[in-house]
Amino acid sequence: MLLYFAIKTDVVMKSILCFALLVILYNIPSFSQSKTETDIDSLLINAKKGIYWGLMNIPIKKARVDKSLIQNDRLIARIKVIKELNGVKVESTGYHNTNEMTIVIYRSAESLIKDGYIKKGDLEIYSDDE
Repeated sequence: MLLYFAIKTDVVMKSILCFALLVILYNIPSFSQSKTETDIDSLLINAKKGIYWGLMNIPIKKARVDKSLIQNDRLIARIKVIKELNGVKVESTGYHNTNEMTIVIYRSAESLIKDGYIKKGDLEIYSDDE
């Protein structure tokens, strides 16, 4: 009887162990996916900081500006603001740990004036003849 009880207990323990192992293995991808989501959120926030900085610092006299945003001794974003035909192109690359994400937006002179980023006449309106 004791031998039967020991064998039955061993089978139950193996079943519990297998179930626990399956639960752990099933949850491992969700842990890594959660970290990836967190990294992407941080990248997006840093790239957006660069976009907003670029929109607030559109060059009046220069055709382009390249800057880096640094916070707490870390590179947050690299920004390029380039004057285009009747508007600007703002390119921001956000950094987080060893990852990077680039966002590029194009804004017309009219929308920049309407949103208050520039005053009328601040941004030269280029023509195809120039």
